Amino acid sequence: MTTVLSEASSAVRHSSTSGRANALAERLEQGARALEAVASPLTDAMWQSRVPGDGRTIGVVVHHVATMYPLEIQLAQLLAAGKPIFDVTWDAVHELNANHARANAAVTKDAALDLLRRNSAAAAAAIRALSDEELDRAAGISLNDHAPLTCQFFLEDHPVRHSYHHMARICAALATSQSDGRRV
Repeated sequence: MTTVLSEASSAVRHSSTSGRANALAERLEQGARALEAVASPLTDAMWQSRVPGDGRTIGVVVHHVATMYPLEIQLAQLLAAGKPIFDVTWDAVHELNANHARANAAVTKDAALDLLRRNSAAAAAAIRALSDEELDRAAGISLNDHAPLTCQFFLEDHPVRHSYHHMARICAALATSQSDGRRV
């Protein structure tokens, strides 16, 4: 899962960039840069502090966001091709996240931020390769009770939102630790 998407699949590669796809890619890039800006100055102790309500360390959560971009883009590309997403359930997501946390408990800040930069750039490139027609295609998504949702919705709800979602929780954890007078 830590591999970088080298290029968009040939099924969704186009010669001209959609304005909508470009805007989605820019929002993903902004979120990744914002997450990097929050994580970069953290001390080793802060990097290892746990996110309340989540249980994972800040470092593992940053690495998690980076690791999920390729999978989220692969799923979006299925929707772009008009194919439904099967077998992605919340139980499967929780298991994937738990396995990732165990396997990456000692992830360094440099490694996580490097992966975040590489995978967010690859994800943005894959998004830019989508046409408006592909963004508008809808198919059932098992994670959403098999509701037929568009590729654009999936992109907005998963890879574009992902860094913002976790960054908000990380910032709240850091603010709580500072207001409690805890040294992290």
